[in-house]
Amino acid sequence: MRLAISFLVKCLFSRLLLVFLLLILPIGAATSQAAGEKKAAQPPMSCILVRSLLCQKNCPEWISAEGRITSDTPARLRKMLKKIGGRKLPVVFRSEGGDVDAAYAMGRMIRKAGLETAVGGTRLKDCPVGDTRCQTAIAKDGSAVGYTYSSGAYCFSACPLALAGGVSRVSSQWAFIGVHQITTVYNKMRVSYRIEYKIVNGKKKEISRKEVGRKVAGQSSSTKLGKKATAALTAYLKEMGASEDVIGLMMSATPDNINIVPATEALRTGLITDMLSYNEWPGMPLCAPDAAAEAVCHSHPVAEAPVVAKAPLSQAPVQDAATETSEKLPKTQPMDFLLMSNGNCREECTQWISADGDITPDTPARLKAMLTTLGERKLPIVLQSNGGDMDAAFVMGRMIRAAGLETSIGRTQLPNCPKLDPRCKASIAKSGPTEGEVFAGRAYCLSSCTLVLMSGTPRIVGYSSIGLVRPTTAEYTRFFAYFDEMGVSAETYETMMFATSIERGTILRSQALKFGIVNGIIPYDEKPGLHVCGPEAKESLRCPRKAEAETVPVAASVN
Repeated sequence: MRLAISFLVKCLFSRLLLVFLLLILPIGAATSQAAGEKKAAQPPMSCILVRSLLCQKNCPEWISAEGRITSDTPARLRKMLKKIGGRKLPVVFRSEGGDVDAAYAMGRMIRKAGLETAVGGTRLKDCPVGDTRCQTAIAKDGSAVGYTYSSGAYCFSACPLALAGGVSRVSSQWAFIGVHQITTVYNKMRVSYRIEYKIVNGKKKEISRKEVGRKVAGQSSSTKLGKKATAALTAYLKEMGASEDVIGLMMSATPDNINIVPATEALRTGLITDMLSYNEWPGMPLCAPDAAAEAVCHSHPVAEAPVVAKAPLSQAPVQDAATETSEKLPKTQPMDFLLMSNGNCREECTQWISADGDITPDTPARLKAMLTTLGERKLPIVLQSNGGDMDAAFVMGRMIRAAGLETSIGRTQLPNCPKLDPRCKASIAKSGPTEGEVFAGRAYCLSSCTLVLMSGTPRIVGYSSIGLVRPTTAEYTRFFAYFDEMGVSAETYETMMFATSIERGTILRSQALKFGIVNGIIPYDEKPGLHVCGPEAKESLRCPRKAEAETVPVAASVN
């Protein structure tokens, strides 16, 4: 006998997609600008093809991806990638986050296409301040003209996961990257089925089942990361070349808050691969190794140090080589040390030791004389040098470490000095500190100068160039013994060094942090050598830093 019976199957549960939640609550002074710029909730993310307004021909283009990440965002991105064909255009994100699974899909899509990513906002031509991507500025084909900006731009919650998909991924110290706990939402569903069965030998046997109704019967959520969610997140981060430490950063902030990731942490964990300089903007492609000086791209190759490439570091004829390359770099001279000041030192001023020039065998004696003059005052040493004698660099480094001094890279400019001679003798004070300014931009510390840089406690860098060379066979043992002495990862650097055929090259800030050559980044609104001295000060006092968390303790860099 065949009977048709309908009944209700109660309390069946189904796990929905992982989502990020972001409430507009106070998240500290560091994020007030970004949070204040956002509305209560962003509209779903849209992708626009934008051409730079700031040039006439061969203008860079980028994909502006702004808005909340939803389950259909990957499809929109896929449509855009199909539209641009095989062109490698950067994706510039400004997003409060959203659906985690969708962010995974977007990141994998971006990585497969070999695209770069950046954190930044886009302002289209002729759009009002309150609607920077206004519809009237977007052509029927979905393209537009405009420019990008970093200040106040943000990539929160699930957005950093999509950002991690870039083959190179950049941000600036004017933008914010933020993470927090993942919230898993569970929906309790009441599902109705129509089931047909027949009785065989007195027992029911189901022959068909059809769903006829579904209704939400309640909802619950949890911030506890389950095994499947943890495995998915861990696998994704590994796939994108990011550290599992990102999970710890995420779990340190509740869903109604945001953990702003400092630049050093973002670089260390691989959420980004480099920082944009003050004159670079989101959407700029990464420079090729042979990029011309006028190319519109970020991270321009730095001119080689004026040292004969094949010569051992300790025997490099710096002065002669500088003459041969005088068109690329100003003529150099042996390193000298100036006690510098900026401000009214009867009340308060910044003071630093400017160390500028080529390292020669007698440079350590000059440094010792300067330190003896200063006595117990621990002023920072701001370096700019093409390098030089390696043994002298070792002596200098050990002297600086013993004195417990800070090192950084910066170019010192004295008043009334010409551009090619920024430390002209006419402006040097005959006694006491010399007044001047110091800047991180366009400064450099190459070759053996980097050996001196790594001796600082701390050792910090802004938008400056760092370079190091491969030691000769005779120098090898002493070279890496010095690394170990300074708490720098010799093994990691050695692996990188022998993976390339170049004899000399620059090191990215992210690499310098990874190796421990530097252990902090100078905030964008500060300068190298930031210490305060007054007339009563026996020892300089460190200025409060707005981003103190960005300076990693020295011990943390020791492997």
